[in-house]
Amino acid sequence: MTVSTADGIAFDKLCRVTGISVPVPEYKFALTHGRQWRFDWAWPQQRVALEVEGGQYQIGRHQRPAGFVEDMQKYNRAALDGWLVLRVIPKQLTSPDTLDMVRAALAMRRVNR
Repeated sequence: MTVSTADGIAFDKLCRVTGISVPVPEYKFALTHGRQWRFDWAWPQQRVALEVEGGQYQIGRHQRPAGFVEDMQKYNRAALDGWLVLRVIPKQLTSPDTLDMVRAALAMRRVNR
């Protein structure tokens, strides 16, 4: 996760205050496929995940070829397992737009399940 501890605490608190169910941080998935990938934040019951993608202004892990390919494998496995994965950059984590997006995804999953 490329989020500071303070931002992570702020996101958790914002979820509580705004009525969004509290996410599980660093949620492991794909264990049955022999992987231990983690979502930065997850709502496992609804199979909604939020990934915070860092390094967009530098050559970070997600922009290097090996990291990019591994991210594709991770997100494809998540999709095949029925996960809806939302992606933001660190400065967007606590924005109203991100909270609205998460709220909409969770509501959609409640209706469709």
